[in-house]
Amino acid sequence: MMHNFDGKVALVTGAATGIGRQAALSFAASGARVVLADVAKAAGEEAAHAVEAAGGRAIFVAADVSRSADVANMVATTVDTFGRLDCAFNNAGIAPRGAPIAEMSEEDWDRTIGVNLKGVWLCLKHECAHMLVHGGGAIVNTASIMGVVSGPGLSAYSASKTGVIGLTRSVALDYARSGIRVNAVCPGGIAHTAITDRPDNQQDMNQLMQATPMGRLGEPHDIADAVVWLCSPQAGFITGQALTIDGGFTVW
Repeated sequence: MMHNFDGKVALVTGAATGIGRQAALSFAASGARVVLADVAKAAGEEAAHAVEAAGGRAIFVAADVSRSADVANMVATTVDTFGRLDCAFNNAGIAPRGAPIAEMSEEDWDRTIGVNLKGVWLCLKHECAHMLVHGGGAIVNTASIMGVVSGPGLSAYSASKTGVIGLTRSVALDYARSGIRVNAVCPGGIAHTAITDRPDNQQDMNQLMQATPMGRLGEPHDIADAVVWLCSPQAGFITGQALTIDGGFTVW
């Protein structure tokens, strides 16, 4: 089903590659004007050009979501450029190489929580403030199956993604009567992302694929399609939910 986002404005963080890039393309294909944000300037600008080459309208904003000033500027630039903010996909995240907690550095913990959890909190804070003024909107946060289950060496990553699910539920309740819907997606193993394509992750990805009942990794469009749907009127009675998209992995 094609969704009609004509006249709407969508903001996507972590938009330079993978799931975020595909979500930006999918929003644009549905008629939205799109703001792509990422710390990777060259790749982010290329992704914005790809959206425009496909017939969409897009701009790129460099932003580190763990920095309050960057997030405030990102949201303000969206509103200043396009006059509104209707949809946001808070997708930016990192996954440092895992380690048992006794071997994990405090720096890795702080950075993981700072980007994956505080970053989503900052995005929600600024996005909701604008949406309240303009009559509402829809927000989707990227959590993970590792926020639903977990594994060895994933204390920081799993804590951050579990936190995103809790944050999603709380903010959904804050604004359920204000026209703002807030949901999360929990991807399983997804191919062709900055995290899963890392050379040091290939063994883990192969194991994850073997443990997935469907016998394959997902594709970025599997998540992007769900995100666009969750932001659409077709999902208008859905808020506070964490949608697991994992090929059956968490059914075991």
